[in-house]
Amino acid sequence: MNYTVHKAFQKDEQQLTSYIENYETTGENFGNQDRNSLKLYDLNGLTINVKSFKIPNLVNQIAYRFFRKSKAQRSFEYGNRLLALGIGTPQPIAFYEQKTLLLFRKSYYISEHLPYDLTYRELTFDFNMPNHEAILRAFTQFTFRLHEAGVNFLDHSPGNTLIQIHNGNYKFYLVDLNRMEFGEMDFETRIKNFARLTIHKSMVKVMSDEYTKLSGYSYKQVFDLMWAETEAFQERFHRKRRIKNKIFFWRKKA
Repeated sequence: MNYTVHKAFQKDEQQLTSYIENYETTGENFGNQDRNSLKLYDLNGLTINVKSFKIPNLVNQIAYRFFRKSKAQRSFEYGNRLLALGIGTPQPIAFYEQKTLLLFRKSYYISEHLPYDLTYRELTFDFNMPNHEAILRAFTQFTFRLHEAGVNFLDHSPGNTLIQIHNGNYKFYLVDLNRMEFGEMDFETRIKNFARLTIHKSMVKVMSDEYTKLSGYSYKQVFDLMWAETEAFQERFHRKRRIKNKIFFWRKKA
């Protein structure tokens, strides 16, 4: 086991390590446990979450052992980088990795657990939500600030932005941080970043309108590309699902 603890939490290193060593039998399960596991713990009155990434396939076990940073390490480093840029994300606390001589096994990312009112996902099915359009426009402004800061959040999908509401003001926090690129973003890359968020043209129209006001590009430029990228992503997604269902047909439920 090797690990890195944020300097603000080094006094808690022993307790954090205990959570990892006893992860299978302690903690409170939180959220969807299908792909990776997430548990909540109390750290001296602060609620933290520990994300346990599943053991990767053999190729990636070798890659993560020798050539690539683990998902946990990237999450920790990207989280600190986002905060330095003034972008909301739960406070990174630590990451832990289990390795053998030749293979990478498991990794864990620890961060502060933030309370939140909703995620972007709720916007995609509850159109009667109070201030729905205002929240969507504020989210678009947040995404524009990401782009201006040179942050390409590759997992910019419905469940990966937490939203807090404070007296009509909205704060946004990114989670699932392990896939990001940093650097100047051209127009196409910026607009493609919206492709995974919604299937609803009405929402794309609102986001296009707000991004137009912020970016200086024409509405037609923004909307045409955003909708085209949205449709292209949906086609790729459903094609991949159809292929997977054919290959793994025996997994289908009766």
